[in-house]
Amino acid sequence: MIVLREFKRFFRQRGRLLTTIARPLLWLFIVGAGLTSIIDVNTHGSYMQFILPGIVGMTILFSSIFSTISVVWDREFGFLREILVAPVSRLTIVAGKLLSGTALSLFQGMALLLVAPLVGIEVGVWQMLLMVVLIALLSFALTAFGLFIAARLTSLEGFNVIMNFIVLPMFFLSGALYPVERLPWMLKYLTFLNPLSYGVDSFKHVLLANNGMLTAEMPMYVDVLFVTIFGTVMTLLSAWAFERRG
Repeated sequence: MIVLREFKRFFRQRGRLLTTIARPLLWLFIVGAGLTSIIDVNTHGSYMQFILPGIVGMTILFSSIFSTISVVWDREFGFLREILVAPVSRLTIVAGKLLSGTALSLFQGMALLLVAPLVGIEVGVWQMLLMVVLIALLSFALTAFGLFIAARLTSLEGFNVIMNFIVLPMFFLSGALYPVERLPWMLKYLTFLNPLSYGVDSFKHVLLANNGMLTAEMPMYVDVLFVTIFGTVMTLLSAWAFERRG
């Protein structure tokens, strides 16, 4: 029921739906096209191909994190209190929020892959299936992260400030717009603590397998292992946070 409620809310909010579609396309076809004209990638692919996995990661990041704003919204209007007094465990409530955020992010991330042929990337059936698994894994981890933070906030204003302070650095330090190996050493170490870095890198394994220098920079098993561990830890912390709020 929580998952169904979140999907209904998402499709009824036309402004949110339009923003979800427009933001990644603006980054891909305006920012990407603009930077392509001044960047010599010196590789078999193009810069727009390189940033497509990063734009998919950006879409998942914004969708997953901001889907948890419903927790703060429900707390302000009293709906969360009604859920918490229901005869179900707090872990069940957390699972419902996690599944709804993951499903919404998966839907948006896979929809963005429809524009891949426009930048010269062919996505086959096997690649599509693999992307479903990787996107779902990253979506789950990031939703759990956002839920842990949202469980400890009491106002929408505080949520927006904290999330913007976290989301933008996560995006810019994920290797979405430029190779991680080109970053200064201090920033490079920060990318290794960023779960989005591993998610974007795993997408590059699938979408940019033969793209010269603009391809994945870490082994696939490292990407999957880090995101899995991060998602598991954040899920446990989210359940703990909800227990404490109770």
